[in-house]
Amino acid sequence: MVDFFRANAEVGGRLIVDLQAISDNYAEIAARVAPAACAAVLKADAYGTGLEPAATALWNAGARSFFVALLVEARRLRDLLPQAEIFVLNGLFAGTDEVYDEYDLRPVLGSQDEIVQWQAYCQRVARPLPAALHVDTGMNRLGVSPAEAISLAEGRDELGFPLVLVMSHLACADEPDHPLTARQLEDFRAVAALFPGVRASLANSAGALGDRALHFDMVRPGIALYGGRFRSDRAPLRPVVRLDLRIAQIREVHEGETIGYGAAQTARRPTRVAILAAGYADGIPRLAGASDTQVGAEVMIAGRRCPLVGRISMDLMTVDITDLPADAVRPGDVATLIGEGIGVDDLARHAQTIGYEVLTSLGRRFHRRWT
Repeated sequence: MVDFFRANAEVGGRLIVDLQAISDNYAEIAARVAPAACAAVLKADAYGTGLEPAATALWNAGARSFFVALLVEARRLRDLLPQAEIFVLNGLFAGTDEVYDEYDLRPVLGSQDEIVQWQAYCQRVARPLPAALHVDTGMNRLGVSPAEAISLAEGRDELGFPLVLVMSHLACADEPDHPLTARQLEDFRAVAALFPGVRASLANSAGALGDRALHFDMVRPGIALYGGRFRSDRAPLRPVVRLDLRIAQIREVHEGETIGYGAAQTARRPTRVAILAAGYADGIPRLAGASDTQVGAEVMIAGRRCPLVGRISMDLMTVDITDLPADAVRPGDVATLIGEGIGVDDLARHAQTIGYEVLTSLGRRFHRRWT
């Protein structure tokens, strides 16, 4: 990796995505949930890992149904995987009907207005085009109410298009034994029974790797595929990303001097620091920095964990390397922010956020490599 930075002087970091790990994570989830089908969620550029390479790895691992958030993602995916079943979670936006039709995509209908819009389009083109139905069982975000779902089930013969999936979304499955999960399961089980012959899907990553009663016909893992923590009481599956940063400079800070913006941290001893060539403009959370009252995240340098000191700035961050041997590190060497035992959720915890946000925020200035 040191040789990489010496040969690539224009970048401050290298993000490596392990596609085999994504495939292995999918295979493990699929084996655990069988006989339920295992789909794959690819929204947000496959959680920041790259939609096209991640989708290819997942297809080769056996995934055939995919979920994205937006139509722009679905079109990219269709160009790559012409035979995949693709659902678009955020609903049917006005004026997009023809694109769904042209690209053979499945809108996930989450309101009465969207249902009426899809009915009207199917009537206009004289073709019953498939769609999914999203039922809200407690998230209070997208989805028709259970009462509206009952009305749709009673008039299903007059719906005008085939439903190929009825789904809902768990709000608290990452928290073991949260009472809302049991309530959502009960409500969704009742709704799904109203649509015999239609596949049912409730489980996200936490649900897929939790109670088998949540599996129904299809599970929809996301974060677990990409190496993030999916439940508070479970370790992640195989890590997927590694982030190495360039050490731009090494300098000495006298005892009593402050480090970084806002003079947030004071050196309590003669301190040797390494300046890393990345910051919050690259998606590294600003709150992961340190102060006199807050311990910051850590990086691996020369095989040892070293703490961040001071605030993370736009393009730079500072690490205390005082306890490393004087000849152990020099400019152009590597600091590993994610990898070598430091997970994406470790960084997220220091920033008071979640691994999802870290993964999907990692910036485009890094050199990216898929292995």
